[in-house]
Amino acid sequence: MINIISKLPNLNNSIFSTMTALANQHQAINLSQGFPDFDCPKALVDLTYSYMKKGYNQYAPMHGVQQLRERIAEMVEKQQQSVYHPDNEITVTAGATQAIFTAIACIIRPDDEVICFDPAYDCYAPAVDLCGGLVKTVSLLPNDFSINWDDVKKVFSHKTKLIIMNTPHNPTARTFSDEDMQQLIKLTRGTDIFIVSDEVYDKVVFDHKQHISVANYPELKERSFVISSFGKMFHITGWKVGYCLAPTKLTTEFRKVHQYLVFSVNTPIQYALADFLRHEDAYLSLADFFQQKRDYFADALATTPFEVLPSGGSYFLLANYDRISQKSDIEFTKELTIKHGVATIPLSVFYKNRLDKHFIRFCFAKKQETLEQAIARLTKVNESFG
Repeated sequence: MINIISKLPNLNNSIFSTMTALANQHQAINLSQGFPDFDCPKALVDLTYSYMKKGYNQYAPMHGVQQLRERIAEMVEKQQQSVYHPDNEITVTAGATQAIFTAIACIIRPDDEVICFDPAYDCYAPAVDLCGGLVKTVSLLPNDFSINWDDVKKVFSHKTKLIIMNTPHNPTARTFSDEDMQQLIKLTRGTDIFIVSDEVYDKVVFDHKQHISVANYPELKERSFVISSFGKMFHITGWKVGYCLAPTKLTTEFRKVHQYLVFSVNTPIQYALADFLRHEDAYLSLADFFQQKRDYFADALATTPFEVLPSGGSYFLLANYDRISQKSDIEFTKELTIKHGVATIPLSVFYKNRLDKHFIRFCFAKKQETLEQAIARLTKVNESFG
């Protein structure tokens, strides 16, 4: 027998894989995993195919196709009024998760401490663990999921090396504010602490508000890796293309890991995205597109026993089910999937300590008919649940 000593002994399949498999098994409507059930733009598919036919099928440059990095730089400057040089400050990655892992891996050494905000997207902590770091969690406040910066100060130590931010926030759908950024500036000023800012939903901010990025603040920008994703931007989550923005010194270290992790990213897709980004409406219209879905789903869900929380960005919203059941959120989501035909995600899995306040996460990035069918089933969920 060969014994394997796991580097991640407490991890199994992610909750997303588990709930999607359960949804498929019971023919449930899948509002759990964060992917659209509608098609991506046909023009983008056609562009990709055209570059395949033209022979753009070999390795791309390690840091990404030049034209795409230039389009990214133009987009970020227009949207965030922040300048990144396409040659030495922008790297195209195989999705946002790879970019996040790479940024963590190039910074964290054994015994370094990393501050994460719970509930947190589930790829952060395992990446820190694999690098030998220690995650120190700060729970967002229970009523509105805001940050208590006094709590953040309490977990600071001389070993603190990295803070992971995420706005718009998955899973709570909260957007962080200018005041949050000002507090982050005060906290990191005069330190060698870095920031990984997961901003994959930066184009999906609602109610006519602007996305607030660490890239807007020079004191934060100089220490930050900013991560985003074309998967969320153009409904192509399966294509796995993202990018990392970072100052030259940080990008140099980032690329040292990137080149041995994936080396380069899908070539024809990069050329297609470079062309497609010339059509600004394709991403400038995203907030309105998803807000229509959010408004429909939130208003309809409010007529059910669920208590709906505000969604400021992303394509998720949270709901509390206390008026329906007192079961754990994991039990509740499984029963909701099996008996009522709607799959969601329990919020407790996003907490390091598995805090269960009876919240579940819905993904509303679905066709109108999918949302209507889900609401029809959810309206039949009542106090007799379970």
